[in-house]
Amino acid sequence: MMSDHYFSAQPGSSHKRRELRVVLAGQERLLETDSGIFSPDGVDKGTAVLLAGAPAPAEAGNLLDIGCGWGPIALSLALHSPNATVYAVDVNERSLGLTADNAAALGLANLRTGLPEQIDATLQFQTIWSNPPIRVGKEVLHGILHTWLPRLAPDGSAYLVVQKNLGSDSLQRWLAETFPELEVARHSTAKSFRILQVHRPA
Repeated sequence: MMSDHYFSAQPGSSHKRRELRVVLAGQERLLETDSGIFSPDGVDKGTAVLLAGAPAPAEAGNLLDIGCGWGPIALSLALHSPNATVYAVDVNERSLGLTADNAAALGLANLRTGLPEQIDATLQFQTIWSNPPIRVGKEVLHGILHTWLPRLAPDGSAYLVVQKNLGSDSLQRWLAETFPELEVARHSTAKSFRILQVHRPA
């Protein structure tokens, strides 16, 4: 299952689409979920911490969700910032399809989905929110962060939620050492998670 929702462009498990009722941006939403993706039964604990604890995203410009799953972060960004363009990125095409369908169900015309290589490489992002796939291992995780964090716009910020026992503090140190041009800090701690902030000075 882990290989399905983290690594597979086309998950091997058969489709099991079903309705999902969740609260996003303060209201109950009727969406769809499927097998072969991350957290198919609802908003996972880390994402819930991020959605509750991150400051409001930029109201305009480009916003990014790295590893969108069925879409809770990207949909929340799009609901909160209707004048922004939200990019939902995942390697799992089933996840991308779900996020696109859920955005359409909510009437969110400001959300775009794509594989990492399909996103315009010249785009910069005012806000990045992510519950990054820690369990893929450091090499893959570091590659993901190397791809996206340098694309923060001036005065842009990324908020990453990481479980403490999965290495949030060591990841914070690695971020600070790897991206000296960016400001790295612990934004908050809730339950067993930390939210890390990565900011590009204006």
